[in-house]
Amino acid sequence: MTITFFFNYLNHHQVLVADAMYEMIGNDFHFVATCPRDPKELKGGLDYSNRPYCILSTESENGLCEAHRLNIESDVCVFGAGNLKWENERSKTNKLSFEVSERWLKKGWRNVFSPRLIKWWLLYQFKLRKKPFYRLCCSAFTAEDDVKLGCYKGCHYKWGYFTKVEEKFVEAFDADVSTKWKVHILWCARFLLLKHPELVIELADRLKKDGYDVAIDMYGDEPSSPCRNTYPRKKLLALIDKLDVADIVTLKGNRPNSDILKAMQEGDIFLFTSDRLEGWGAVANESMANGCVLVASDAIGSTRYLVKHKETGMIYRSCDLNSLYEQVRYLLDNPDVRKQIAKAGRESMVKLWSPANAAKSLLKLIENIQVEHKTSVVEGPCSKA
Repeated sequence: MTITFFFNYLNHHQVLVADAMYEMIGNDFHFVATCPRDPKELKGGLDYSNRPYCILSTESENGLCEAHRLNIESDVCVFGAGNLKWENERSKTNKLSFEVSERWLKKGWRNVFSPRLIKWWLLYQFKLRKKPFYRLCCSAFTAEDDVKLGCYKGCHYKWGYFTKVEEKFVEAFDADVSTKWKVHILWCARFLLLKHPELVIELADRLKKDGYDVAIDMYGDEPSSPCRNTYPRKKLLALIDKLDVADIVTLKGNRPNSDILKAMQEGDIFLFTSDRLEGWGAVANESMANGCVLVASDAIGSTRYLVKHKETGMIYRSCDLNSLYEQVRYLLDNPDVRKQIAKAGRESMVKLWSPANAAKSLLKLIENIQVEHKTSVVEGPCSKA
């Protein structure tokens, strides 16, 4: 069985699952990069286009011809966002295919005026709707939005972004946390309005006033090219001064990803404070895989997939300081529970949300659809959305 992925680039968002697919089915797996290589799209990561399974469709006539051949002849194709012309060509084959997508309606019904959405919707309604196309959802809200748009009803399966999971991670879950005198809380993001860094400072104020002994490290900074959605660093510093929390909040700035992962391994709680504009948020995967308890907004795309409340993490009402405070306070007041949640969260990343299990589950879903038209995967990637 030949399986081909069509995505704009082979970057860190796709490479781990692609590597796992190649390891499982060898030369029957291919990855077509449909856009010219662009250093900006690497987003600080490496260029993985030298992988043996990767075909650069824009850099040679042979690459383009091979991409078209695979699109027609592959038993299964998986399409990332922005590849409508390839999906249109594929629709003529009547072969099994998947679309990978975050949610469409991040801004509500205002998004229906988006030219991208309109083009996709027309393609789906007139070309894909009666074909064996299925949706892999990179957000817990994708299925809901699609159904509102009259698309993919009954054909949604969970998917996401997949980060590295160290199965032999040296865990500190057996340590006696009840005697630990200071709890380390982490936050990591660009300083953007949708990330709500101000919530972390306001939380610090509440915790300090209530006598909790915490240290909060905030990683990240303003985008290199500030835009109207930037949350200014100087505004955040002013809020820190106003609330007098400089003794417990440290702005760490931009650091290498390896430093942040190490901080997660040494930390206790990770705050993920974005609103509904956050499509997925791979820091959720990374924090859980590295032993932090994730406290996440319920509006983030990954939250409802990755987190079972008070089992593998904590969920709070988006943009609600009181709700955020209650979840963090619960973890501070119950250190043994905090340790257990951290352990369960990490186990869920190893067993369910690792790149290897995503690839394995996709192969199982393909087999199921070809035979029974439904999935036997009960949780995690490729379970029913």
